[in-house]
Amino acid sequence: MAYETILYETRGPVALLTLNRPERLNAMNATMLRELHEAMDAAEADEHIRAIVLTGAGSGFCSGFDLKEQAAAKPSGVAEWRPLLRRDFDAIMRFWHSPKPTLAAVRGPCLAGGCELALACDITIAAADAVFGEPELRFGAGIVVMLLPWLVGPKRAKQLLLTGDDKLSAPRAEAIGLVNEVVPPGEELPRALRLAQDLSVIDAMALRQTKRAINRSYEIMGMGEALEAALDIDLQIEGEGTADKRQFMEIARREGLRAAIAWRDARFAKGG
Repeated sequence: MAYETILYETRGPVALLTLNRPERLNAMNATMLRELHEAMDAAEADEHIRAIVLTGAGSGFCSGFDLKEQAAAKPSGVAEWRPLLRRDFDAIMRFWHSPKPTLAAVRGPCLAGGCELALACDITIAAADAVFGEPELRFGAGIVVMLLPWLVGPKRAKQLLLTGDDKLSAPRAEAIGLVNEVVPPGEELPRALRLAQDLSVIDAMALRQTKRAINRSYEIMGMGEALEAALDIDLQIEGEGTADKRQFMEIARREGLRAAIAWRDARFAKGG
């Protein structure tokens, strides 16, 4: 199957989806989000596909949603932000809700929306050089898919999200339950593919229903309602806009995204 921003291939009973914008650290733009839906539709409809592996081309998994695209589009107000955030949210949660098991093979940066994407997969295998984090609050943005508290607990989630930590190492991510396994760099994809092959041997109905039972446990605890409430809060943040976000985006439009990130980080260096 031919896509513009992702690669789709099959390895026997496994569908391999590769985020393919390596020049932008696989930042998710509107085209990629649409193509992820299309690829998931194809994988889920194919009775020969029993598991889905997601990875990133180049040196990293995913740097998050495409801020350069956002800076050019200049969305403003709740009415303009609502469909954009819903689009972002739904694309990520496809991997959580898929009836087939989903696995992420992560190396390098796995940040912001990219981190949420890895969290939404059922199993995450990380290279030892992978780095995780959600730095949104550092430049006045909100969290689109608030999965982190459900996986690592409120104390750790508050520290990571409120500080905007984007330097969480793979071993630390494994220790707090954010990833399943850490392997040597270069082994993350082979390991994920082997696990996917093992899963493909298990009865598909039993696998699907067991995943459904686990997800249903979280639904009973209120996860679905909580994620929607968090999305509404993010809509308020983005719709109203923050001074930090406005300045960040202005620098990005005027001097480029690299300069905006340098401005963001310099403020914290000054504050110690």
